Amino acid sequence: MASDSWLIVGLGNPGPKYETTRHNVGQMALDVLADRMSAKFSLHKTNSRVAEGRIMPGGPKLILAKSNGYMNTSGGPVSALAKYFGVSPDRIIVLHDELDLPFDSLKLKVGGGHGGHNGLRDIAKALATPDFFRVRIGIGRPPGQQDAADYVLRPFASNEREALAVLLEDAADASELLVTDGLLAAQQRFHGASR
Repeated sequence: MASDSWLIVGLGNPGPKYETTRHNVGQMALDVLADRMSAKFSLHKTNSRVAEGRIMPGGPKLILAKSNGYMNTSGGPVSALAKYFGVSPDRIIVLHDELDLPFDSLKLKVGGGHGGHNGLRDIAKALATPDFFRVRIGIGRPPGQQDAADYVLRPFASNEREALAVLLEDAADASELLVTDGLLAAQQRFHGASR
């Protein structure tokens, strides 16, 4: 087991059609982390794109991963990555979109239900436990009568993009702090943070 390694997974759907949609905000935040470490994603045999690096010299190793499959089938690739790299569920962080949080907000937690999020449901099933960390990135509820499935597959509005850039940096910061200082420290810094 690689005791200093963490697997950080950004949820989303593959391909250019989806890369700027609300559902892919987890992968967008993962891109920020990869840029900070000057790490490049490359195809891995687990049907994922993987980038590896460290937050700081001598710090924990971060394995950043994006599945090449669709959001609802994230479990297989996450389980395969965990086995390949020898990472236990208590060292897995999943970054994902959260309808139940207002846009431009973050919450962190470990375990719990999936709240109707099919990506989380599939990961919990594949790992045989829901006890992995989650960085929940608020995208808000759809306006009016718009269907939630349509809403999450739409790009962010132009008037949201400035706040989105800050939100993605915050999600990356929260992931780093969770690794270095633990869940409580990350929650204290990011829960209820006003921008």
